[in-house]
Amino acid sequence: MAETVRALPHVKSREEQRAEHLEHLRKEHLMLDPLPRGQMNDMVMESMMTTSWKFWVVFAILSVIVAYGIFFSWGRLILEGMGLAGVNRPSYWGIFLVNTVFWIGISHAGTFISAVLRVFRAEFRRPFTRAAELMTTFGLVQAGFSIFMHLGRVWLAYWLLPFPNQRGLWPNFHSPLSWDLLAITTYLLSSTMYLILPLIPDMAMARDRSTGWRKIFYRIGAFGFRGTEGEWTHLRTAMTIFAWAIIPVMFSVHTIVSWDFAAATRPGWSSTIFGPYFIIGALHSGMGAVAMVLAVVRATMKHMKYFIRPEHFNALGQLMLLISMGWAYFFFNDYMVQWYGGDKWTQQLLHWHEAGPMGWMWFAMLIVNIAIPWAVLWNSKWRSNPWVTFAVGLGINVGMWFERYIIIPISLTINRMPFTWRLYEPGIEIPMGIGTLAFFILIYMAASRLIPLIPVWEVEEGHMAHSVKQIGRETVVVVAELE
Repeated sequence: MAETVRALPHVKSREEQRAEHLEHLRKEHLMLDPLPRGQMNDMVMESMMTTSWKFWVVFAILSVIVAYGIFFSWGRLILEGMGLAGVNRPSYWGIFLVNTVFWIGISHAGTFISAVLRVFRAEFRRPFTRAAELMTTFGLVQAGFSIFMHLGRVWLAYWLLPFPNQRGLWPNFHSPLSWDLLAITTYLLSSTMYLILPLIPDMAMARDRSTGWRKIFYRIGAFGFRGTEGEWTHLRTAMTIFAWAIIPVMFSVHTIVSWDFAAATRPGWSSTIFGPYFIIGALHSGMGAVAMVLAVVRATMKHMKYFIRPEHFNALGQLMLLISMGWAYFFFNDYMVQWYGGDKWTQQLLHWHEAGPMGWMWFAMLIVNIAIPWAVLWNSKWRSNPWVTFAVGLGINVGMWFERYIIIPISLTINRMPFTWRLYEPGIEIPMGIGTLAFFILIYMAASRLIPLIPVWEVEEGHMAHSVKQIGRETVVVVAELE
């Protein structure tokens, strides 16, 4: 009887195991998977030039929503007056101010990712800093729109500016509107300049690869950049200065927004912790919005799967989890201090938050801002999934909008004069608020086809700085300092 010969299983050598490990690292990490710079530039340009019919259908639908929500509804509000809105005694601040605080919060993500993470040399930020910076500028545009909508008589907005006039009138610097004007204007100008600086080399790249009106547009945006050693030195120096300078601007802007409430003597608002509480809330909503934008960009734009990988969503998920814990700390800190403070009106207000007609919003806010992120983002496999992170980020933004709604119109319902209590019922603010959201998405879509979303030169710097090194039996990733 012939004996059956069985093949012994192949035992991989150490070199084969190391090769497989290196291949795994290359697939997982963008910084260890370099391509020629010319090829990456071509990929970015092709992603900008490629649009499908679905893109134009969505673009058209958003345009209709913007036309109705902003131009028609806002024009009607200007012609017929603020009586169309739901603001009335005692809730004189409504969705317009809710959206203002919300959009300023969204704008904090770009500065945090681009400036703070640049200062701390977080390498995972490189491929999506541009996408976050665009969110800052476009979010502040919506915040400005919301402020002007709240003014009612928007044609008198110039009264907020300090300029000499015959009647000797000056802005009322005790008014929160003056604070918001200064905050939004300062932040918009500084963030726009910070967006333009790292964009210059990519605009020069697009200039050299374009024709017609695009070439003219990119030539203007490149400011004559040729890529000389001196130009690169000046650019990096300017970016370092701006990165350090814009961080205190970011913190001061939302602190000023928190003073709109904390400086008042209303129940539930007179809180010394509102400054850091608003800042951590802004970062919470902003990071969730970045995750949403990256998931959509990765799924809808060509070649983006090479630049935006699961490792980036994993890193964002870790930040979102950490910020969620910080927000929970400040929320309950503020809640407990006011509850045990002894003021009966504040205690009545806090009870109204939970048991009033809008109590469902209070519980939903806690679920999507705390419970879901903590339950999902602790798992690296879940948070590395773009659409899981997208869903968590969407929930966080809904929850943070609820939080602003609770702080502003619902909290204004309870004051020290019970005969004035009245539940806020929004009117024309709803389509106008939807219009600002549609306008944000619309201009972002347009920018994605005009501006390179991936800073290729930063990605190439990361490729040059990253390498692997064998230390004993372990293969580790090392990062070199680039001068």
